[in-house]
Order: sequence, then C-alpha cells, then structure tokens
Amino acid sequence: MIIVQKYGGTSVGSVALIQRAAERILACKAEGHQVAVVVSAMGEETDRLVDLARAIQRRPDPREMDVLLASGEQVSIALLAMALKERGCDARSYLADQIPIHTEAVHNKARITHVETERLHADLAAGVVPVIAGFQGVDEHGNVTTLGRGGSDTTAVAIAVALHAGECQILSDVEGVYTTDPRLVPEAQLVQRLSFDEMLELSSQGSKILQIRAVEFAAKHRMPIRVMSSATRGTGTLIAAEDGGMEAPLVSGVAFNRDEAEILVTGVPHEPGAGYRILEPVSSANIEVDMIVLNAADSGRVDVSFTVHRSDYEHALARVRDALATHPACAVVGNDRVVKISLIGVGMRSHAGIATRMFAALAREGINVRTVSTSEIKISVLVDEAHFHRGVTCLHEAFDLDQPPDRRPPMPRGSPVL
Repeated sequence: MIIVQKYGGTSVGSVALIQRAAERILACKAEGHQVAVVVSAMGEETDRLVDLARAIQRRPDPREMDVLLASGEQVSIALLAMALKERGCDARSYLADQIPIHTEAVHNKARITHVETERLHADLAAGVVPVIAGFQGVDEHGNVTTLGRGGSDTTAVAIAVALHAGECQILSDVEGVYTTDPRLVPEAQLVQRLSFDEMLELSSQGSKILQIRAVEFAAKHRMPIRVMSSATRGTGTLIAAEDGGMEAPLVSGVAFNRDEAEILVTGVPHEPGAGYRILEPVSSANIEVDMIVLNAADSGRVDVSFTVHRSDYEHALARVRDALATHPACAVVGNDRVVKISLIGVGMRSHAGIATRMFAALAREGINVRTVSTSEIKISVLVDEAHFHRGVTCLHEAFDLDQPPDRRPPMPRGSPVL
C-alpha cells in the first residue's frame, strides 16, 4: 500500500528531529508500504522569513513573498533526504515545480489544480522515497506559488489522492485529535475516529490540528487522514467517511475560537434589505461574517448582531457605522472580548436534548449565552471572554468527554437536537 506521510515544522525543527522522522519513515517501509513524504519548513523558519520580508518592504510584493517563503521547505526536504540516504534508504527531494504540483495563478493562497505523478510512481516502484516540499506549487506561467498557512497539509492530501494512496498520515507534535485542547482541559481524551464532517466543523470552529482546505480535499476524494505523533507510536485519530455500521458518539468534541468579535446594530427599520444594508459593506471589504442573529420587534424595527474575526473588528465596525450614518435611529456597538464555544458530533443527528443539556450546564456556571448558531452536527454559543475556560470545561464534563467512549452513558434517541 502507498502511504503519504506529512511532517510538520515541529517534527523537523532540528537535526535530531529530522533523524527521528527518517527512522519513522524507515519503520513504515519495513511494514511493507511504499512511502512518499511531504515536509514543512523547519520550526519557526516561515515566521523568520516573514519578518525578514517586512523588514525590507512594509507590504511585501506577493510574488516575491512566495519565492521567499518557498525556500524554507527546500532546506528541510534536502536534509531529510540526506538522513534517509545515510541510513541506506534511497531518497530524492523535490520542489513543487520538479514534480510538478500545478496551482492557480494566485499568490500567497493558491489552490492546487493538478499533480503530476510520473516521477513519483517511478520512484516508489524503484524503492526510492520521494521527499516533497509542502506548501508550494507552480502556476501556468512558471511562477512559484504558496498555499497559505498550513498548506503542507493540503499538499500531502493532494499527493495522496493523486497517487491513490491508502492513507495520508499527518505527523506532528500531538498524538491525534482530542475531545478538546488538553492544555486547557487535562482530562481531554484522544478520539479514535472522526468523520470528515466532524473534522471540518472542528477545524472551522477553532481547532488548529488540520487545515480546513486539506480536510475538504480529503472529504471530496474520500482520502482517509490519520493524525498521529511523530514522537511516539500509536494509531492516532483516523478521519474518514462515516461508518454506518458503528454507533456514532453523541458529541465528539468541544471546539473554541478566541478570535471572535461581535457587532450589534439596534433600531434598524424592519423592511426588505435591512440585513443587506448592514452586511454588504462588510462583505465588500472581504471580511468574513460568522454568526448572524436578527431579532424583529413589534415596533417595526429589528436588531441585528453578527461576528467577525477579531483582526477585522475595527474595520468592520467602521464600515457598518459609515453605512448607517444617515440613519440616526440606528445604534452600532461592538464587543471584541467574546469567544465562541462549539459542541460537535454526528450523533446529534439522531439524539434529542443536546442544546437543553448544553444550556443547563452553562446556566449552572452562571454563563450567559449571547448568540447561538446550529448546524446538523454542531451547536455554537457566543459567550463573554471571561467565561471561556469555565465554559469549555463545564461542557466537556456535561457530555462526559472526560471519560473513555465506552464509559459514557447513553442519551435517549430522538430527531431534533433541541
């Protein structure tokens, strides 16, 4: 079976770590697999290169920035290939244009369009380990492009899909995906298996384990991803299509996003286009809007609240105030000290009472909910930042996520999540 392994920056951040990665690759080959490897830049190298660029040019040229940032992976792939050769394993390093990995003609956040596999298949057939630079590609004009932060995950999945691999393994400094961040809740449990939908929700709601685009790519092509530690042996967390033959856990995890900010507009005339008038200037500034709530009152006016990324807060607030400057009855206020906490699990599709149980747990802790949003497998609440730690902890306990799955008591079945 072909296995694609991806080693993140923390797994190749020193000579010793690169040598450890080489041993891990050899162990996979010893199990009878053909192995292709995707590697990120070493440690904090990308941040160092960004700082260098900004020291030269206040707003670095996008094309030249891609050329600069792509150099980080060139170092790590060469060193890892050397480490494998030193151990008697033939290996060959590849930059994206040598494969090639084709992308759109977009700098800093390009999307992969096609991966050529002739060289890779030839290497694998000959017992050679191809060591491929992640995070980068080449456009139709021959320009170097990069895929954005975390882009090596996407590279690894794209290579796995192109090679028809049996599995794409993402190796880093974590053992897998946990029920929540174990640095915040030490009782968090390692999750053995997640569906693509669950991992997409976890990633979009604040989990930094995998890049969202990588999970989307894997889900589209049904490519299993295994998140595992590069330091210790274990099966990690398998992310794959839902297994219809197994009982889905009620809640798989508690995710959170501390980079939220809320904007509230009151006294808006209740008429067609009210929401558009508020949100259009925000979206036209390329600012993503997350949670949206509209409350209509008997007075003929409505209140509209929505959230944006905290880094976009001041800009979004100014845009809304400018748009409503001719409407003195409207008031615009903001709050950039809020967090979003989310419950995620495919078991929500077939169990009732999830939201009730969630609100009860928060109420016991005296935590007010500002905004709620739901999907088929997710319930998110916006709360004051001061309640962040208690909110995550109490929900983790309320759904018995501090217990192994086989010790969690069942909930009655039903159709709605409420």
